Amino acid sequence: MTATLVKEAGAPPSGPAVRARRTRRRGRVIAVLFAFPALLLLGALVVYPVLFSIGRSFFDASGTRFVGGENYTEMFRDPATVKAVRNTAIWVVVAPALLTGLGLILAVLVEKVRWATAFKLLLFMPMAVSFLAAGIIFRLAYDEDPNKGVLNAAVVSVHDAFAGTSPYPTARARDGHGLKGEPDGSYRTTATVSPGDSVTLGLVGVPPKELPAGAEPAYPAAARAAAPDELRGVVYLDFTPGGGGEQGKVDRRESGLPQTKVEAVGGDGKTAASTTTASDGSFRFTGLDSGSYTVKLPASNFAEPYGGVSWLGPALVTPAIIGAYLWIWTGFAMVLIGAGLAALPRDALEAARMDGANEWQIFRRITVPLLAPVLTVVFVTLVINVMKVFDLVYIIAPGPVQEDATVLATQMWLVSFGGGNNQGLGSALGVLLLLLVIPAMVFNVRRFRGSQR
Repeated sequence: MTATLVKEAGAPPSGPAVRARRTRRRGRVIAVLFAFPALLLLGALVVYPVLFSIGRSFFDASGTRFVGGENYTEMFRDPATVKAVRNTAIWVVVAPALLTGLGLILAVLVEKVRWATAFKLLLFMPMAVSFLAAGIIFRLAYDEDPNKGVLNAAVVSVHDAFAGTSPYPTARARDGHGLKGEPDGSYRTTATVSPGDSVTLGLVGVPPKELPAGAEPAYPAAARAAAPDELRGVVYLDFTPGGGGEQGKVDRRESGLPQTKVEAVGGDGKTAASTTTASDGSFRFTGLDSGSYTVKLPASNFAEPYGGVSWLGPALVTPAIIGAYLWIWTGFAMVLIGAGLAALPRDALEAARMDGANEWQIFRRITVPLLAPVLTVVFVTLVINVMKVFDLVYIIAPGPVQEDATVLATQMWLVSFGGGNNQGLGSALGVLLLLLVIPAMVFNVRRFRGSQR
């Protein structure tokens, strides 16, 4: 019996509890072995760069002299960095709020669309486009030339439909041939005329191929004499195709300039009458009082065409880039909010309808409060994304306004590698960006953990 007790005392412990502990220990070891490659990559690609950047931010541009917090002080003394912080704040306030609002509205509306899946696909498709490609697309769309930029082409078309456009923006008068220019861009005759007279007003600078389709030769109109009670004339292109002709005289092959506004100005400087030239460039004034007049071609005939909006100018470049960002991320917000909307208890919505609530009341008092956790996650996720935006700003903003559109990420790159060659200051900017992103990340992680519980 004593031998048996000794044997049992020397034997290793066993039993279900011991085996369970061994199994858990073995499972931990296996989990660590499987996670080790990922942890190694995480340390090499995230942890080490973060620690290195923090250390590098305390050294000068060359990386050899310790400067302490000088880079952080310099960072907030630099006007470009201050502007980058301001622009980043605009991004954080505007873009996530707009995206969350648009995503919510579209997610609610798409439920009532018959082809909801196709609609969601169309809105989510920009997510498949890289930021580089999207930047190039919107750089072209925002081009100030209406012949290239689709937005300005639309703006110019709408403007011209309501305000009209000048018929001959490149036209000008020949010096010394009866017309003189005025400071406001108009032209008027150098000599006075009276009822019963005829005048010929020659212009140049209009390419023959840009004449209106219905333009006719001006020679027959110029040959007609004026009646005693009328003032007659012709506005024509003083250029003979193929060469030849005489300057200041209407030749047989020279075209009239239709749709040109003409005014008869009295001696008191007031406009007595106005008209528009016919297809052959002819015009006439009847019912004028006797006296002397000058014939005027108003500046509206020669005004430069409306060029549209300078989307990428200093004033609008940041809103324009935010617009491109909205195009890419609206589908993302809509899909996430739509998933939350699909999980809402339908009995609450139906009960509200049975109680007489309209759709707006249901949306405001039931749908939005129930979706608050999803909306918060979407908003915070977008805040993290906009703090790191780089590609769109760098690609869309032209060189002259790059500083007006810069954000922290682009400023960090410009200071470090884009000509500044000051990795110390660039590292300080990177640390600042990290400190701004961390609170949003911590908040999001806590929200995820709370939803899991």
